[in-house]
Amino acid sequence: MGLNEKPLSTLHEKSSYELEDFEVPTGREEAWRFTPLSRLKGLHNGKAAAVGQVVTQVRAPEGVRSEWVGRDDERIGRAYTPADRVSAQAYNGFEKALVVTVPQEAVPDGAVSIEIKGGGGEGAAYGHIVVVVEPMAEAVVVVEHTGSAVYADNIEFVVGDGATLKVVSLQDWSADTVHVSHHHAQLSKDATFRSFVVTLGGDLVRLSPSVSYTGPGGDADLSGVYFADAGQHLEHRLLVDHSEPSCKSNVDYRGALQGEAAHAVWIGDVIIRVAAEGTDTYELNRNLILTDGARADSVPNLEILTGEVAGAGHASTSGRLDDEHLFYLQARGIPFDEARRLVIRGFLGQLIEKIEVEEIRERVLTAVEAELAR
Repeated sequence: MGLNEKPLSTLHEKSSYELEDFEVPTGREEAWRFTPLSRLKGLHNGKAAAVGQVVTQVRAPEGVRSEWVGRDDERIGRAYTPADRVSAQAYNGFEKALVVTVPQEAVPDGAVSIEIKGGGGEGAAYGHIVVVVEPMAEAVVVVEHTGSAVYADNIEFVVGDGATLKVVSLQDWSADTVHVSHHHAQLSKDATFRSFVVTLGGDLVRLSPSVSYTGPGGDADLSGVYFADAGQHLEHRLLVDHSEPSCKSNVDYRGALQGEAAHAVWIGDVIIRVAAEGTDTYELNRNLILTDGARADSVPNLEILTGEVAGAGHASTSGRLDDEHLFYLQARGIPFDEARRLVIRGFLGQLIEKIEVEEIRERVLTAVEAELAR
C-alpha cells in the first residue's frame, strides 16, 4: 500500500457529480498533500468564477463527427464520474461539451486535432470533452493546450469492443497557467488504448489519467514525459483499476527537473480486484534531477486482491546524471555540455519516439532541446 494508510480500493471509492459531496481540500488529504493549494487560484474552493476565456478548435478527418452539445446529452458523464472536488467543479462549470465520435469500423485518414487555447484575463474556465471510438474502429487524437489560463476540465475516452484509440496530450501552456485535468479511458472487450502525455509549460499543472475496464482483453499503455523548470509544479496522478479478467496495463513516465523549486510529483496507483484474474501490469517512473533545488516525489502503489495474476510490478527511481555515462562520452572527445545534452536526450527520447504523430514528436523534441539550452 506504499505510503497510504488505507487500501487503494478504499481511497478511490468516492465519486459524485455533485460538488457539495466533496469537502474543500486542506492539503492534509492523501490526494492533495503534494499540491500547493495556494497556487490553484480558487479551482479547489469555489472561488474561481467561470469568466475565463478558453477557445477550443477541432479539426477532424472525413467520417469523424464532432459536435457541441448541452449538459443534458446522455453521452456526458457516462464513462467517468468526478472523483475529487476540482473535477466536480469542472463538471458543473462547463456550458457546452465537445463530443467526438469515430463510427464503427472506421479508420480515419489522419488524426483528430483538438486545440485548446487560453486567452488570459481574470477568472477560470471549465471544459468537458467526450471521445467515443465505436467497436472495431481506430483513431488518433491530439489534444494540445497553449496560451494563458486558469482551467479545469474532464476528458472521457470511450473505447468500444475491439477498437483502438491513440491519444497525445500536449501541455505547452504559458508560464502563468494553472491547469487541473482528469483524463479517463473506459475500455470495452479487447479494446486498445495508447496515451502519451507531454507536460512542459504552465505554473501549476496537475493531470490525473485513469483507466477502467468493462470487459476482458483490454490493453492500456500510458506513457508520459515532463520537464520542470524553476518554480514549476508538474503533477501526474495515475490510476489503473483492473476489475475485469485477462486485461493488461503498462505505465512509463519520465521527467527531468532543473532550477530552484522545480517540483515534479508522480503518483501511480494500480488496483487488481478479485474478479481481475489473469491481469498483467507494470508501472515505472524515472526522474532525472539536473540541478540543486529541484525536487521529485514519486509514489508507485499496487494493490492486488486476487492470487491469480499473470504479472504485476512497479518501480521508481530519482537521481542525478550518471557520471559513468558522462565520463564515457567525454573520454571520446565530447565536451561536457554536449555530453550532458546527449544523456538527457537519450533518457527522454526513448519515450518520445513512441509518439506516432510526426509533427508533435518533432515539436516535443525541439521543446526539450530548448529546455536543455537553458
